[in-house]
Amino acid sequence: MTLAHIPAAAPESAAAHVTGTAVLQLSQVARTYPGQPPVHALLPLDLTVRAGEYVAIVGPSGSGKSTLLNLLGLLDRPTGGSIQLAGVDASLLKERERTALRGRNIGFVFQAFHLLAHRTAVENVALAQLYIDVKPAARRAAAVEALVRVGLGHRLHALPSTMSGGERQRVAIARALVNAPALILCDEPTGNLDTTTARSVMDLLEELNRTGVTLLVITHDPEVAGRARRSIRIRDGRLQADPPSGPGAAA
Repeated sequence: MTLAHIPAAAPESAAAHVTGTAVLQLSQVARTYPGQPPVHALLPLDLTVRAGEYVAIVGPSGSGKSTLLNLLGLLDRPTGGSIQLAGVDASLLKERERTALRGRNIGFVFQAFHLLAHRTAVENVALAQLYIDVKPAARRAAAVEALVRVGLGHRLHALPSTMSGGERQRVAIARALVNAPALILCDEPTGNLDTTTARSVMDLLEELNRTGVTLLVITHDPEVAGRARRSIRIRDGRLQADPPSGPGAAA
């Protein structure tokens, strides 16, 4: 499969938000690390995330969260099963094609923000567009729009060192949004924030989800997981769904 066969993020996202089609689909995905004995970090599991969903995967340390995150984000390959992202089977792609698929269809939000210290907020967000086909003249406008969307239109030229933790995480969320991905994947998005700021960031994620953004949050925090519309527990490499929860869940 060539890059020409990989769907661009914006059209796929727009169509998916209307139809509720599967954005991410794992079928009997497993991950075993070699050794004596081998470590079965993830046992065969199925998972489907549809457009517009807000899903949390919650579990303690050592449960398999990090392994699952690397597979969901196409940062690692499973030892069994298949992963489809935006309708494309990633197992059929070469590494360069996987990178392109990931860059077009997944926005990442990490616990540690991962902002470049000597770049302004708008520059940090614009850098995310280097991996997709966006003309340089359009990058800044898109970055400004994303920052305005997360409530940072007044902090476009601020450096990370002059920002609060909550502002830095909002810049990271804007960076994840700027390419209009099919999915935003959050890894412990409130792990470095105080309680009040964490709730503000979770409020923002809920607001984005209400506008159609598809979210998958991986966390150890039950309170964070409880804000999602669907919560899934992971333990000893196995998934177990909880009843629907969060705003808008069925009674």
